[in-house]
Amino acid sequence: MAEDMTQGEGGRPEPRLRRRGQGELEAQVLAALHEARGPVGVAWVQERVGGDLAYTTVMTILTRLLAKDVVTRERAGRSFLWRPTTGEAGLAALRMRKVLDGESDREAVLASFVTTLSADDERLLRDLLGGAGGDGAEG
Repeated sequence: MAEDMTQGEGGRPEPRLRRRGQGELEAQVLAALHEARGPVGVAWVQERVGGDLAYTTVMTILTRLLAKDVVTRERAGRSFLWRPTTGEAGLAALRMRKVLDGESDREAVLASFVTTLSADDERLLRDLLGGAGGDGAEG
């Protein structure tokens, strides 16, 4: 996992661990929650995601996921137990929506996206839109 080196003690080179992006951490935390048989604590998630992450980092990721309505929490004594409300597909959809919401020309973004779809994906999207109350008309 080490891509480059950093100066260690005594000037010896030591591997520098690759820094994970926020989206990657969110996906890992969500995947860990899906492995659980019920609500779990932060320490449980931390153990599953990897011991190199600080407890506070895992707590921050869970809090961000809570703000996105991707997880819920319930009080258990002085702490919380966490559970997913959606799958990884739901998290990906939230990310896509966030990107779309950040663009001024939504029509251009959506049109550009649709033109990159495979024929099968385009057909699937049309079916989904038709089932969601869209008119399903060609256009």
